[in-house]
Amino acid sequence: MSGIDLDAYLHRIGYTGPHSATPDTLEGVHRCHAQAIAFENLDPLLGRPVALDPASLQRKLVSGGRGGFCYEHNLLLGAALRALGFAVVDLAARVLWNVEPGVVRARTHMLLRVDVGAQPCLVDAGFGGRTLTAPLRLDRPGAQSTPHGAFRLLRGDDGFTLQAEVAGEWKSLYSFDLQPQVLSDYEQTSWYLCHHPQSLFRLTLVAARPVADGRWALRDRSLTFHGLDGSAEVRTLASAAALRDALESRFGIVLSDIPGIDARLAEVAAFL
Repeated sequence: MSGIDLDAYLHRIGYTGPHSATPDTLEGVHRCHAQAIAFENLDPLLGRPVALDPASLQRKLVSGGRGGFCYEHNLLLGAALRALGFAVVDLAARVLWNVEPGVVRARTHMLLRVDVGAQPCLVDAGFGGRTLTAPLRLDRPGAQSTPHGAFRLLRGDDGFTLQAEVAGEWKSLYSFDLQPQVLSDYEQTSWYLCHHPQSLFRLTLVAARPVADGRWALRDRSLTFHGLDGSAEVRTLASAAALRDALESRFGIVLSDIPGIDARLAEVAAFL
């Protein structure tokens, strides 16, 4: 992945720090990206194709003010980190979050390995409501703190499991190994998620965004703010106008150039 406008990308995420390939730069870019660009599935929800080439990512997520799902986030972030001089490897994961024990899912999630000198790190700005806002050291056992809670990596014979501390308990998010992936791997699974009639992204409105004091999450009509102190405030949005306002004000998504968005939001608001 190359060909992005690095200056425009850094302006989009509000990063003004150094451009050297250091731990501080990686932490700053990761945090700024996660907080500036929302996770959202509006294109699959509307039956619109999701393109993963650099020009499309630049047009949608950078100049277009939109968000996206994991492939869009992490392909864009990975391209920016490479442009900054980091060594980046694209990876894939099996989602475990909200999956019944014993069920083995396909590798439908994208994440990044980023090496800072001799230190390998997990970087992931695209896991919805539990998106990381800081890199995690792959070679460090035990809990690691981030601006939005504690995470840990469990090492097993077949790779790693990422867990998040949720209400005092460790919950598994996904499992992965270090086998490199290529763009065609993501294009195939992205097409499936965007077109299969039972795909969550076809059926359910989803948006998520970490902010300085917590996380915003939207699932259909339910808007939730999760505070860093463990509190949660939930509202039901009963109109297309309320959904549109939440997407624009809470998630920072520009909706002006999305044909059919208001009609689709009206359908979401009317569904009980």
